[in-house]
Amino acid sequence: MSEKSKDRLAITSWSSDDQPRYKLMHHGSHALSDSELLAILIVTGIRGQSAVDLGKCILRTVDGDFDKLARMNVKELMQFNGIGEAKAISILAALELGRRRLLGDRKIKVTVSDSKSAYDAMAPLLMDKPHEEFWLLLLSRSNQIIDRFCLSKGGISGTVVDPKLVFKKALEHLASGVILYHNHPSGQLKPSQADIDLTLKLKNAGDLLDIKVLDHLIITPEGYLSFADESLMP
Repeated sequence: MSEKSKDRLAITSWSSDDQPRYKLMHHGSHALSDSELLAILIVTGIRGQSAVDLGKCILRTVDGDFDKLARMNVKELMQFNGIGEAKAISILAALELGRRRLLGDRKIKVTVSDSKSAYDAMAPLLMDKPHEEFWLLLLSRSNQIIDRFCLSKGGISGTVVDPKLVFKKALEHLASGVILYHNHPSGQLKPSQADIDLTLKLKNAGDLLDIKVLDHLIITPEGYLSFADESLMP
């Protein structure tokens, strides 16, 4: 059926798979529910289930949490009846675009003034990772974001970072301050002794180079811990 023919019909006479597309086209994306937006990515349903039904099923499994959905991989999404490889890839690509939109232009002309703004600057990159990563945020003298870098990737329970890489990046970009980050996929917000020792080592090295190590944040899917807020910065 052509788009013009569809426009002459009531939306209720459309197939369930077509209705979300009509709503987005005529009322905007904000008018759609989460399952309807997901249905547009799924495109078509299966026998007895529309794309909207499939979207609802997937969202029920993750308790409606898109962060949990983003932590799934292609094979896990393909466990849902009606979701093949192409549809799974489309869903994950859309979620990644959403993450990148959140980051947007934060690395330019954005000032980090406290732990919350430091968390906001990096959370989209780290909060849904299934493994640990160590990141560095570089700041100007006025605490504006210069850039961000991933320095290491590890397993489920840990990652290792070379302090020389931290200050190599800082010196290359003429940074006056840095904030350290790593994530805990387990959700555990308590820092390990290794985390505390590394922070002390980097803080002391930064003092020698006149590069301030301002904070170290542990990020989880549920929130964050700031070493500075908890008086854990040496």
